[in-house]
Amino acid sequence: MDTLVIKGGVPLHGEVTISGAKNAVLPIMAAALLTPEPCIIRRVPQLTDVKFMAQILTWLGAKVSLQGDELRIEARKVKGIGDYDLVRKMRASICIMGPLLARLKSATVSLPGGCVIGARPINLHLKGFEALGARVTIDGGYVHARARKLVGTEIFLGGRAGSTVLGTANVMMAATLAEGTTIIQSAACEPEIVDLANFLNAMGARITGAGSPTIIIQGVKELHGAEHEVIPDRIETATYAIAAAATNGEITIHGSNPGHLTAVLDKLQEAGVQIERRGPDLIVRRARRLKPVDVTTLPYAGFPTDAQAQMMALLTLAPGISIITERIFESRFMHVSELARLGADIELEGPSAIVKGGRPLSGAPVMASDLRASAALVIAGLAAKGITRVLRVYHIDRGYENIDGKLRALGARIERVPE
Repeated sequence: MDTLVIKGGVPLHGEVTISGAKNAVLPIMAAALLTPEPCIIRRVPQLTDVKFMAQILTWLGAKVSLQGDELRIEARKVKGIGDYDLVRKMRASICIMGPLLARLKSATVSLPGGCVIGARPINLHLKGFEALGARVTIDGGYVHARARKLVGTEIFLGGRAGSTVLGTANVMMAATLAEGTTIIQSAACEPEIVDLANFLNAMGARITGAGSPTIIIQGVKELHGAEHEVIPDRIETATYAIAAAATNGEITIHGSNPGHLTAVLDKLQEAGVQIERRGPDLIVRRARRLKPVDVTTLPYAGFPTDAQAQMMALLTLAPGISIITERIFESRFMHVSELARLGADIELEGPSAIVKGGRPLSGAPVMASDLRASAALVIAGLAAKGITRVLRVYHIDRGYENIDGKLRALGARIERVPE
């Protein structure tokens, strides 16, 4: 496992280009299983999660090749059983189930893994498959789904913490080849769902309403190959914007989509960060003292849970009291104890973190617990005095393409040390 060694206290300056969205590309890769014809996906980020998904598709029988940021997938013949050891490494791997069920009417996939950030059951995925006519069982760590045919129906996918993003993606993919019309109520509205729907429509699907709580899928008999460019990663964009603010720097972020980040940009401006929009680009600078703000994570278009840890790192630097309330995942405060090692003063009260900001941070060894916690610790290390060592950075490689290289290009003193 590698370690990131950060010598903090240097403001970030320069330009950075945003990669394709991790949370969009993984379901899109799975969707290529719906057709035997070749699919070409562009702006694919070099991430370990993308590597895992490519291995899963290869195991299923697809031909997968990556050249630069262009991925070609040809699933001429596929089998309906996912490899246990591959699938359990990554939560998004459950997205192969919808395409396999639609195409083969049978799918066997192990229960998925991923970051330990609280309960993320797949019951809504299975509820959707059953509503379409599949018989679903769980045995020996595997989920089995089979159907003589899939038939469109109306499905409610609302859950305890709101809509399910992966569940919406999975059921939407399964419904593309179902007979008749499927209506998903309380569908996730995230941009990644819109991106997946656009790819499916390019393949010949008939989907309307993506981006709203009601998605309508008119089933078709078959899908064909297509080409698609993945949307920019809004969480990567948020992370670099927050890093610029935390280090009192000024950076230009190229290739983002500011419309996907309204809640984050609003909170950053409320906290005293200046943000200038120039088309798809953002200029981020901290021109005055940071101010405390209150943040509550919510489903899109609210403040994303995937940016909560990074925002917390920033607010440790803002004099005063900020309150961060997590409404999506109940265990997504594992970074709090590690931020405390750097000198942060944070208390947990139920679903809220009380951040008493303004104390200077100082470097220390810290342990990454999950993907976004890793990013938060890197941001804190960039702002801290002295040397910070972030251990277990394999988490960060799951969702950030070449983060140490991009940060060095912005002036950060950060090195990756193999262990």
